[in-house]
Amino acid sequence: MRAHGAVLLDSATADATLDAARAAAERAARSAGVRIATPTEVADLDPAAALWRKVWSPEAEPPVSGEMLRALTHAGNYLSCAYDGDRLAGALLGFFGGGAHVDHLHSHILGVEPEFEGRGVAFALKLHQRAWALQRGIERISWTYDPLVRRNGHFNLVKLGCRGVEYLVDFYGVMPDAINGGDPTDRILVEWDVAAGERAAVPDDVDAWLARGAEVVLDADAAGLPQRRDVSGAGALLCATPSDIVALRRSDAAAARDWRHALRDVVCAAFGNGMRLRTMARGGWYVLARDGD
Repeated sequence: MRAHGAVLLDSATADATLDAARAAAERAARSAGVRIATPTEVADLDPAAALWRKVWSPEAEPPVSGEMLRALTHAGNYLSCAYDGDRLAGALLGFFGGGAHVDHLHSHILGVEPEFEGRGVAFALKLHQRAWALQRGIERISWTYDPLVRRNGHFNLVKLGCRGVEYLVDFYGVMPDAINGGDPTDRILVEWDVAAGERAAVPDDVDAWLARGAEVVLDADAAGLPQRRDVSGAGALLCATPSDIVALRRSDAAAARDWRHALRDVVCAAFGNGMRLRTMARGGWYVLARDGD
């Protein structure tokens, strides 16, 4: 199957890219000590829904129900589960997206059982998703994430090499679960060019970006609150993030809201000037720059 509207590689290049993606996915699964499968039977779908419910909020309805998973997988969409033996370690859901034609896979939700965090399960699931998409002629995967969650920014922009292309204000509305805590659900839309080769190395050191003329547009003050700076004409911008926004929402909801609005203001303004999220430098600094800078 080839996706309508997709920019396709020539046959030889596509085959080589798919082979490399499959090999990378297999290595990642071995490294994480898991087996990746794509379940479709009802008995295998409810545990994925239960896992997401456990991760987001045990007291609430699951973010995606087993019944919805049945419909989505029957329609040909993507669901993968990572197993350690017979134990479910993580699950990832995606569905086809596009305007008039299907041209990408939208990756909706990924969750890992807490006891399996730090083993590379999420990375293994994403690399499996990349190979699955390429096999079907899909060369772009998109998803959203909370830009205040520093570890997710690092995973998406650095480990996977995505680009942040759009800032979505209060995208889901109020979500009173344990992770979002009723905070406005601002999201960054990232795009992953899964057919691209290794991207050029991007500096991950703040000093390296400062030496290239980057300016700090958002920093933390002595109290850990966001402090915006008036900069203009810089070719690249550096934005600080709180070290743990989930914990901050619990301990100081007002400070968490301040960070939300400060980051929203500076990133939206930068996107309006043609910049994109290029990477996250060490210490949780977002780097905004134009393509090619």
